[in-house]
Amino acid sequence: MRQWENLKNSYTSEKVPAMERQYYLGALAPGVNRPTWTVLKCVMLALGLCLATMLYAALYSSSLVMAFHVFVLVLLSGGLFILLSWFLSQTGIVSAEEQMKDMN
Repeated sequence: MRQWENLKNSYTSEKVPAMERQYYLGALAPGVNRPTWTVLKCVMLALGLCLATMLYAALYSSSLVMAFHVFVLVLLSGGLFILLSWFLSQTGIVSAEEQMKDMN
């Protein structure tokens, strides 16, 4: 609770927080702001690249069970990204200023 109060106090003096503070604000405040959504898309892209590399390695190995397992992981991560995108299209992206108002 004390960290939440410190965060609220640090944003009362600024109208628009710095970019790195917007990531932290997007994680704690209600809604998702654009910088947080951008970071999430980058993380999902990195996950997809790692899983694609693992799938490539598994397909050229002798174990089809491993290839199937990695393929299921690729499907799950793709489904997660699609569902997150759908959810945000329904709820919308909140600006950092609106998140600061919600915290006060």
